[in-house]
Amino acid sequence: MIRYSFLLTLLILLANCRDNDRMQTVTGDGNVQLTYWSAANPREIELSRELVDQWNQENSQIQVQLQPLPASQSSEEVLLAAIAAGTTPDVCSNIQPGGIDDFILAGGLVRLDTFPDFWSFLEDRVPLDLLYSFQSPDGGYYQLPWKTNPIMILYNKTIFRKSGVEVPLLRYGDYLQAAEKIVVDHDGDGQVDYWMMYRDTKPIWWQRLFDFLSLYIAASGGQTLFRGAEIVFDSPAAVQVFEFLQEMYRQGYMPITQFQGDQFLAGRLATQITGPWMISYIENFKQPGFEYGVMPLPVPDDYEGPFYTYGDPKNISIFKTTRHPKEAWRFIKTLVSREADLRLLEICSQIPIRKDLIDDPLYRDYFSQNSLMVAFAEQAPYTRGADGVSDFKEIMDGISQEYEACVLYQRKSPAQAISDAARRARVIMEWNQAR
Repeated sequence: MIRYSFLLTLLILLANCRDNDRMQTVTGDGNVQLTYWSAANPREIELSRELVDQWNQENSQIQVQLQPLPASQSSEEVLLAAIAAGTTPDVCSNIQPGGIDDFILAGGLVRLDTFPDFWSFLEDRVPLDLLYSFQSPDGGYYQLPWKTNPIMILYNKTIFRKSGVEVPLLRYGDYLQAAEKIVVDHDGDGQVDYWMMYRDTKPIWWQRLFDFLSLYIAASGGQTLFRGAEIVFDSPAAVQVFEFLQEMYRQGYMPITQFQGDQFLAGRLATQITGPWMISYIENFKQPGFEYGVMPLPVPDDYEGPFYTYGDPKNISIFKTTRHPKEAWRFIKTLVSREADLRLLEICSQIPIRKDLIDDPLYRDYFSQNSLMVAFAEQAPYTRGADGVSDFKEIMDGISQEYEACVLYQRKSPAQAISDAARRARVIMEWNQAR
């Protein structure tokens, strides 16, 4: 009830702003004005303000007004409420692919592949197989691929050297053997000195994006939870992920606890699953002598093929309330220009979805000065996002509960837990379709 009360309040507030917002689409001298909602974190606000200021200086007839996304429990809730109230911005750059189906079903988005230069522009920028992963069930494209945060593993070089472990650890077997050497009493005080890895144990759906879903995408060779409208994660790859994580906890290589503070930066964790945003944080706060590197997520011992991972992408969309779709399309193309992508790297430490990123001379100085970011940039073409289905969060919540029962507390076999999660997912979809 709290969530629905919050949404109702937000809906009323957005509706009260509708008339004022619509009056601002054309200025008094007849120029076009667009409203652009960016993410609300400080670095993305800084980037967005810089790009908007540059646009406004170069395009006197089309002015853009920047507004960070209104505060809420999630950007998806804000955008859905704004669609219902008819108060969406012209453009938003914080589109999570996992929520795109809800926006489409609500009739909120402009189909971008109706613009004549869509394909020529996108084929020049985005690897085709990655571009196809953002296609909606109706065959259309409602999001412009912008940035990705490949989920990889950081490792503490000092701990690895001290334990006699060499990198990379590419297979589950390699990882478990390394953990056996690392999670021991190195100094003779009767307690283990390091944990192999740590994951937040709270059964919250989005936590599973960065362990189960990332490892499942890796184990399945780039498959997500769905193939079209069909649930496909009831598979050997998903069972292997649960088996691996269950073994990590069973052997005591991962703690079931809630830590205070960053244990990787404190030198207590040998590895950490994370994205490229962590690099700038570590560089700002690490102690002298702290050495670390990057490697891909491990895969099952019998896996063959490229190494994939979850990309945690955020994309850009145009909303149907816009009175100026052509002008909005012109504007969002500048947000993903080569020069804008360089500023995304420099300001936000996030990876643009762009072909030949490493080889482009424009980015050469950046990567030479930020060498650890190279691994994330090389991984970017081999990422997948969340499935754009309206039941995604409920399904991930079910997976999270099975994760807790199986992986953390060992009350179910991995095969049974995955089967139960898939069965629950089908019930959720059938129930929601029947309503």
